[in-house]
Amino acid sequence: MKINLPDKLYYSIGEVAKAFDVNTSLIRYWEQEFPIIKPKKNRKGNRYFTPEDIKNLQMIYHLVKEKGYTLDGARVALTTNSRISETITIIDRLEFVKAELLKLKESLGERDEE
Repeated sequence: MKINLPDKLYYSIGEVAKAFDVNTSLIRYWEQEFPIIKPKKNRKGNRYFTPEDIKNLQMIYHLVKEKGYTLDGARVALTTNSRISETITIIDRLEFVKAELLKLKESLGERDEE
C-alpha cells in the first residue's frame, strides 16, 4: 500500500487516517493496542505522528488489513519478525513496477488500434 503524504516532521491524525483510508478512531485504537506507536501530543491533546510512526502504522495496516492477522497475531509478528518493514518496502516497489507495466501495456494496446 502506497501512502501519499508530503514530507513533514509531523502529521495530524486526520492526515494519517485519510492516507490509510481509515477512521481516526481506528488510528487511536491501534495506538492503544501497539506500543510502537507513540505520537506526540500537544497541551490540547492533539496527536502528531512522526514519519517513524507512519512506518509503524504501515506495518500494522499491512499485517491486519492486507494479510488478515488478528491484533494479537500482528503484535507477535512485529516483535518477532524484524524483516516486516523490508517486506513492505519490496511490496510497494513491486506494486509500482506493476502499475508502470500496466500503463506501458495500455499505451502499446492503443498503438495497435491506430
